[in-house]
Amino acid sequence: MTQPRPSLRIANCSGFYGDRLSAAREMVEGGPIDVLTGDYLAELTMLILWKARQRDPQGGYAVSFLAQMRDVLGSCLERGIKVVVNAGGLNPAGLAAELGELAALAGLAPKIAYLEGDDLLPRLPQLRAAGERFAHLSTGQPLADAGVEPVTANAYLGAWGITEALRAGADVVICGRVTDASLVVGPAAWAFDWALDDWDRLAGAVTAGHIIECGAQATGGNYSFFTELDHPVHPGFPIAEMYPDGSCVITKHQGTGGAVTIDTVTAQLLYEIERPSYPNADVIARFDTAVLAQDGPDRVRVSGVRGEPAPDTLKVCLNYRGGYRNTAAFVLTGLDLDAKARFAQAALLDAVGGRDRFAELDIRLDGSTASDGTARLVVTAKDPDKERVGRALFTAIAGTGLSSYPGFHMEQASPHPTEYGIYWPALVWADAVHAEVVLADNTRISVPRPPVRPHVVSADVPADPAPSMPGPYVSVPLGRIAGARSGDKGGDANVGLWARDDLAYTWLRGYLDVERLRQLLPEAAELAISRYELPNLRALNFVVHGLLGDGVAASTRPDPQAKSLGEYLRARPVDIPEALLTDRS
Repeated sequence: MTQPRPSLRIANCSGFYGDRLSAAREMVEGGPIDVLTGDYLAELTMLILWKARQRDPQGGYAVSFLAQMRDVLGSCLERGIKVVVNAGGLNPAGLAAELGELAALAGLAPKIAYLEGDDLLPRLPQLRAAGERFAHLSTGQPLADAGVEPVTANAYLGAWGITEALRAGADVVICGRVTDASLVVGPAAWAFDWALDDWDRLAGAVTAGHIIECGAQATGGNYSFFTELDHPVHPGFPIAEMYPDGSCVITKHQGTGGAVTIDTVTAQLLYEIERPSYPNADVIARFDTAVLAQDGPDRVRVSGVRGEPAPDTLKVCLNYRGGYRNTAAFVLTGLDLDAKARFAQAALLDAVGGRDRFAELDIRLDGSTASDGTARLVVTAKDPDKERVGRALFTAIAGTGLSSYPGFHMEQASPHPTEYGIYWPALVWADAVHAEVVLADNTRISVPRPPVRPHVVSADVPADPAPSMPGPYVSVPLGRIAGARSGDKGGDANVGLWARDDLAYTWLRGYLDVERLRQLLPEAAELAISRYELPNLRALNFVVHGLLGDGVAASTRPDPQAKSLGEYLRARPVDIPEALLTDRS
C-alpha cells in the first residue's frame, strides 16, 4: 500500500467454534468496520475437527463460518471489508474451495487466499529425524519417548502470511492454526506498512488481538462485575480501532449490549496468559507495559506496549487419541451425606472389581456441605477399552441400585462412553516451518519470517513484599474488592485478579502470595504455582501447573477449562482492611 491509512477498525465475530452465529451480520450491519475477523480454533477444536475429517475427508474446517458468510459476504465485498479468519482448521484449502462455490452461487467473485504450512503431521518423521524433539512443555518428555501417535500436529503461524495475502489483493484470507492475535496483527501490518522488526507496533497489535480474540469477553461477557452493567445480555462484539503507532482503542458498535471499560479490557488481558512477556510468533508483547485509559463511553485506549524480538521457536499443538471415558453422577440427599458418599463409593468399587479395573478412576464429592441437603458423587472412568467404561460400567452401577445408600438415584449414567484425546504442547524451531499463501489462481507466495533471537525464559523473581495495611479487618469475600478471569493453558490453569484502585492493589499485592492462594484453593495445595505482577493493570496472575491434568479433553474436573476458578476464588472469605470496603458494598 502506498498511503497508510490513519486508522483501521478490526472487528471480531467469533471467539470459538460455536459462538453466536449472528455476530458476523451484527458487526457488518451495526456500523463501520474495515476488517472482519473470527477466531474458531482451540486445542480441543483441532481434535474435534480431526474427528469431523474422519467422517468426511473433505471436511476438517469450521462449517459455521460458511453460514456466517452467506449473511455478509456480499456486503463485505460491496463495502471493501476484508475477512480474515482461522476457520480453515485442518483444511484451509477445502474451506477456501467451499467458500468459492458458495460465492459463485450468489453471483459473487471474491478473491480468496488461504495459508498453508502449519500442518506438521505429514512431516513429523522428517522433523524428528532432523533433531526436533517435540518435548512436552510441562514435563519435558520427548514425543518419541511417549509411545503415542499424534493425529494432529499444527504449528502456530504468525501474521505475515495474512499480511502478504492482503498485499496480493485478497478479499478473504482463510488460515489454519495461526496465533489468535495474528488475525489482528496481519491486517494492521498490511494497513500501516509495518516492517518485520517493528517490535513495539507489532506488540501493540498483539495486545489488541488478545483483547478481542474471545469475542464478547472483552465487552462484558463472563465479567466479574456484570451486575453493574446496564445491559449485560447480548453484549456487542468488540472492535479494535488500530493506529499506525500500534496503539488502539477497544470499542463496540453504538447501542449494543454490554460495555467496554478499563475493567472489561483488563479482564480479557488477563485471560489465559502466563508470564507478562506474552510470546507470539512475530514478537514478544510485554503486557506489563500496557497502559489503559477510558477514552469515552465504551472506548478504552491501550497504549505503551513494548515489544521484544520474535522467539526462535513456534508453539506446536499436537493431539493424540487417549481412549474412552464415561461419567456417572450419584445424587445424595438428606442426612449423613458424607456417609452416603462413602457407601456409594464402596458399592461401586465392589461392583466393578476395584480401582485397578480402569486405567484411571476419578471419584469426587461435590457439595457435601450443601445447605439444601443435596450433594453429588461424580465418578469418571477412563480406559483404552471402550466396553470396560461403557456397557460394563453401566451394568455394574445399575446392579447396585437396590442395595445402595437410602435415596439412591442417578443424575447421569450411560452405557455409551465417549472417545477423548490428549493435548501435547511442544515447540519447533521457527526456521523448520515454511508457510505459504495460496491465491485463487494457485500462485504461491512464500511468507517472510521476522528476525528472531533465542527465547530464554527467565527464572521467576519474587517481588518485594508490599507494605501491610492497618486494620481493623473484616472477613468478606475476596471479590468485594477484586475481579478475576480464569482459563486453561493446556494442563495448567491461570487465574488473573485485578483491583480497581491503587490502594486496593497495594493490599492485594501484599496479601495474595502463592502460599495464601494454596489455602484459598485446596485442590492446588500440592501443585506448583507461578505468580506474576502486572502493576500497570493493578493485577496479579497465577498459573496453577497441572490442575487440569492432560488438558481439557482429558480432564476429569467438573470445569475442565477452569472457567469458574476465578469466581470460586472471589467467593472465598478473607480478612480485608475495613477502609477498603468504603463505597464497595
